[in-house]
Amino acid sequence: MDALLVLEDGTTLRGIAFGARKTVFGELVFNTGMQGYQESLTDPSYNGQILMPTYPLIGNYGINSEDMESQKIWARGFVVSEWCPEPVHRKSEMTIDEFLKKNDVPGISGIDTRALTIKTRVFGTMRTALSTDGADEDDLLEKVKKMDYPDAQNVVADVSCKSVIEHPKIAGRKTVALIDCGVKGNIVRCLAKRFNVVQAPYNATAKQIREFKPDGLFISNGPGNPAHPEILATTVKTVGELLQELPTFGICLGHQILGLTFGAKTYKLKFGHRGANQPVKDFRTGRCYISSQNHGFAVDPKSLPECLEVSQVNVNDGTVEGLRHKTLPVFSVQYHPEASPGPHDTEWLFDEFAKMMNKKEAN
Repeated sequence: MDALLVLEDGTTLRGIAFGARKTVFGELVFNTGMQGYQESLTDPSYNGQILMPTYPLIGNYGINSEDMESQKIWARGFVVSEWCPEPVHRKSEMTIDEFLKKNDVPGISGIDTRALTIKTRVFGTMRTALSTDGADEDDLLEKVKKMDYPDAQNVVADVSCKSVIEHPKIAGRKTVALIDCGVKGNIVRCLAKRFNVVQAPYNATAKQIREFKPDGLFISNGPGNPAHPEILATTVKTVGELLQELPTFGICLGHQILGLTFGAKTYKLKFGHRGANQPVKDFRTGRCYISSQNHGFAVDPKSLPECLEVSQVNVNDGTVEGLRHKTLPVFSVQYHPEASPGPHDTEWLFDEFAKMMNKKEAN
C-alpha cells in the first residue's frame, strides 16, 4: 500500500506502508545509530516526533521483550529506507512491522533516508505528516503548515509517571529521588543497581519528595522544550528548592533543567543530536568519550552564571555536554551514560553520584 510523507516546505515523498494504517503529525528527526531501533522507538524522549534512522536496513534482528526502554512506542511514526520481514536473532519475538502494528504506529519504507537527512541538516527539523491510510496530499500539507511543533505542548506530562513509584529496597542503601520527566528503563536499572529508588512525577513538589528522606536527587531525560512554562513552574521550581539540600545529578532534559534552575538559558538546535556516536570531551580528564544522545535543545554557555562551569563539550559542534557547580555537589551531562555505545563508556558517572552522596554524609 502507498504511504505519504509530507514536509512543511511542500516536499512530498511516496513510499510503501508498513505498521499501522493511520495518519500522524510530528517533527521529523533523524538518528545516526547503526542499531538500537527498538530502544529508540520506546524512548519517551521521542514523544511528538517522527523518527528516521539513517542506517538503511531496519528490523534485521527483530524485536524482543528485553530491550524495551518503556512499555510502548513513543515516536509517532517511523521512516526507513528498508525494513526486514524475516529477522534473524535468537531473542527475536516479532518483526518491526508487527511491533508497529501492536503499538498503532505507522511506518513508511522505500524512502531515501540519506537524502532526507542531508535536507534536515541544511534546513533543520521540519513539521511533517506521515500517512498510510490514503489521506489527501494537499490536505496533509495544509494541516502541516498550520500545526505547532510538538514542543509547544507539555509533552513531558504524557510520559512521566502519574504517581510515586517506590522500587524494591535493599537495607543499608542510600535513597535517590528520581524526578521522572520521561525516564528510560535503563536509567532506572543503573540507579537501582546502586541505590534505593523513589520515582516521582515531573510535577512533584519539594515537600512531596522530602517525605521520602532521599540522600540524592536525580532528574531524568525527557522530551520537549525544557523552558516550557509548565516545566518552569513545576520541575525547575522543585529542583531549585532541593539543590541546597541534596547531591544532584541530571541527564539530558535533566541537564537542561539544572541549567535553567541556576538562571541559564536554553535554545533549540537546528537538527539536534540523536545517535550512538557523538564524541564528548571531558575537560577535567582530557579524555574523549563516545556517547549516545537524543536531544533537540541545548544549554547556552553564554548565559551560564558564575557558579556553574562547563565540564564537557561536544567535539563536533562545541555545544555544552556537561555542567558542574563550583561549590555544591551538583552536576549534569547532556548525553546518556546508561546507554553504553561502548561496553561501559560513561556509566561511571552513576558511581560518581554515589561518591557525592557518601561525601555529603561524611561532612
